Amino acid sequence: MVRISNMLGFVSLCIVLLLGSEVCIAARQELIVTTIKQDPYTMSKGSQLEGYCMDLLTELAKKLGFKYKVHLVKDGSYGRQDENGNWNGMIGEVVRGEADLAVAPLTLTAAREKAVGMTKPYMQTGISILLRKDIVSEEAGFFDFLSPFSGETWFGILIAYFVTAVCICIVGRLSPCEWSQPETEPNHFTLLHSLWYTAGALSLQGAGPHPKAVSGRVISCTWWLFAVVLLACYFSSLSSTQGSDSAPLMIKGFEDLANQDVIEYGTLAGSSTLAFFKNSNNPSYRRIYEHMERRKSFVSSMDEGVQKAKEGNYAFIGESVSLDLAVARHCELVRAHEVIGMRGYSIVTPLGSAMLKNLSVAILQLSEAGELAYLRTKWWASSCLPDNAKASSLRAHSMKGIFLVLAIGLGIGVLLSLFELTTKSRSAAGEQKKSCCTVLTQELSQRLRMTNTKRDQDTSDKSKP
Repeated sequence: MVRISNMLGFVSLCIVLLLGSEVCIAARQELIVTTIKQDPYTMSKGSQLEGYCMDLLTELAKKLGFKYKVHLVKDGSYGRQDENGNWNGMIGEVVRGEADLAVAPLTLTAAREKAVGMTKPYMQTGISILLRKDIVSEEAGFFDFLSPFSGETWFGILIAYFVTAVCICIVGRLSPCEWSQPETEPNHFTLLHSLWYTAGALSLQGAGPHPKAVSGRVISCTWWLFAVVLLACYFSSLSSTQGSDSAPLMIKGFEDLANQDVIEYGTLAGSSTLAFFKNSNNPSYRRIYEHMERRKSFVSSMDEGVQKAKEGNYAFIGESVSLDLAVARHCELVRAHEVIGMRGYSIVTPLGSAMLKNLSVAILQLSEAGELAYLRTKWWASSCLPDNAKASSLRAHSMKGIFLVLAIGLGIGVLLSLFELTTKSRSAAGEQKKSCCTVLTQELSQRLRMTNTKRDQDTSDKSKP
């Protein structure tokens, strides 16, 4: 019994050692990591490598406590299976035991999952289209003519219009040079006429009668200046907006791309993106694949695809995260909104590796802690300035100078009208031997009535028998 017990204990110990041998070796030995140069995942910095994948590898090494040595894949490929079932690229190096890990933007696919172990995705991506901005057109809206100004600016213009009309109406009543005899003369600058006069200035058309007093002319000139600057800004912004949108084609997604033959398009040769279109049952996607096969419009690298898209008349189909980086680096490019074939980037281990689960758990922990989002923000930072088209609608604060000039002009005009009325009241007070305040009060009361005195008097005379 003792001998049997000892034998069982020895067998158990052997099983434990066998199961834990790979983890122990991984903890003790230096792991060989293969990767590929691709901005911003892995880039050269002197004799060192940096990028998103290198930062991710550093964080994983801290969590799992392993050391590593990185080398670039010898054949410069991601991993493709030939007709004989052999793998090249990083996948091939892991399969042949030349590397313990492959840390790169490797897409999780069924074929790769059969040959190697792949962790939980550390980044979600899909398939989209990269084009030049000047060959992409958006459908015009009914109210695109309002796009040169923001909503705040339009509201400010509306307020300025009504305030100016009210000021012209007030000056037309207060100024004795404009309305000398309120008892006998009708007032021409009613509120309705003031609104019409102000609107006429906006369309650069005169709507008489025009102000005769200095105060009224000051307000008119200020409003004309405001209108000229406003129209100049509007037409300048409108022309630039229409110029940026005047493209010959309108491509929103893959359906539009498949239904045209003006723009050439292609993808990375031997990539999972190409396999997606090849294996798809969607008629549009099949037409895209057949077109690429017929034209042989493939590229050998991501950089080549981006460069062809920059040169124009070429749409590059690729991973959306890689296209987002190209848009951040090259401001003349834009990515289509449509994203299809969602998939993820994973880290590759040998098939059956005990590290696979630990790496997946560590990736999930980094995601939950926000570290992966931070790395995405760090390496995908855009160097482009905001678009000068619709995104640059003039806001009220960008035109605050002309609004300030208008406010000063309105204030000066109203003060001048009060000064003109005060001067006349002082002269009339001397003739009538009354105090200036009394005459001024009578004038203000008479002029600020909403109906004319003459009209009131005529009405009362008609009512007499």
